[in-house]
Amino acid sequence: MKFIVSSQALFKQLQTISGVLNSSNTLPILDNFLFEIKDNNLKISCSDLESTMTSTISVDSKNEGSIAIPAKILLDILKTFPDHPLTFSFDEKMGIEISSDYGKYKLSGFSGDEFPKSPVIEAPTSIQFEAHTIQRAIEKSIFATGNDDLRPVMSGIFVQLSENDVTFVATDAHKLVRYKRTDVKTSTPSSFIIPKKPMNLLKGILQNVDGEIQVEFNESNVSFSFENSSLTCRLIDGKYPNYEAVIPDQNPNRLTIERNSFLQSIKRVSIFANKTTHQVRLKINGSELNISAEDIDFSNEANERLTCSYEGETIEIGFNSRFLIEMLNNIDTDNVVIELSAPHRAGIIVPENNEDGEDVLMLVMPVMLNN
Repeated sequence: MKFIVSSQALFKQLQTISGVLNSSNTLPILDNFLFEIKDNNLKISCSDLESTMTSTISVDSKNEGSIAIPAKILLDILKTFPDHPLTFSFDEKMGIEISSDYGKYKLSGFSGDEFPKSPVIEAPTSIQFEAHTIQRAIEKSIFATGNDDLRPVMSGIFVQLSENDVTFVATDAHKLVRYKRTDVKTSTPSSFIIPKKPMNLLKGILQNVDGEIQVEFNESNVSFSFENSSLTCRLIDGKYPNYEAVIPDQNPNRLTIERNSFLQSIKRVSIFANKTTHQVRLKINGSELNISAEDIDFSNEANERLTCSYEGETIEIGFNSRFLIEMLNNIDTDNVVIELSAPHRAGIIVPENNEDGEDVLMLVMPVMLNN
């Protein structure tokens, strides 16, 4: 078996899909790329059993067949080449020879039959998204996913499709993000939970992808197909919490403030906060916001005052500064609106103005104040 391929074209495709690879695998075969050649096309796959990513590239070949090639050594050698043709040859004993203008390189591969088969999504439901839409939805929500092994449903992004919109939700029970798109609709309402790792992969890859993405899913798997690549992953099994129930609908206190000033102030003040609770205290009275933090154990204390626009009663509430910083970093507008009801109820942070077709809501649970 033999084929000729551009070194840089191959390296680019391998880089795209190599994020699926784990640093340590229970199955040694998963440390390899699967190469499958048919009709002058090379299909490359890699998997961690939960997610499988494939990419297809045109090659010059008169043969058909498959072989698994060690991923690390292949990536290491390819990144040293300038862009020029490479000839790959395979023998019956899975020996691999790579020929270039500089010389020849030999390594051992494995039978392609040992590689896990890619899951086939049977009777799928299909929907199309713009690449930018999915990339932005993941970017705005993934930071709020949880890491608790006892609550696996919270370690992924919940996707809810309806006749009016598509909603992406992430929460770890301390913070929550609801990202809604009103410009994407489906005639078949459904929902599923996608694990964090493939979502992170997709977020990075889609930054360089234009056009539409085909999303297909059933009860157990989902796949994203774009350009000459696809990512298929197993869905998280379980029922997602009723997130709507924790979003307060009566928030009489409404604060509008310049986002970056607020963010930088919290960053400075939080340096002096308790290292366990990371608590910052917000006291809002009229057009003045007082931000403070203290660590009694070390006699550390900080106070800052900012001007704001406020409608409501005087209120004092505590939040985890790390959560506030994460949320403010993931809002694009110059001003943000913070809606509050009571010191023991969740606070809502939203952009002052949403982009067309977009509805972003972030929720953060309060921290009990020590008076």
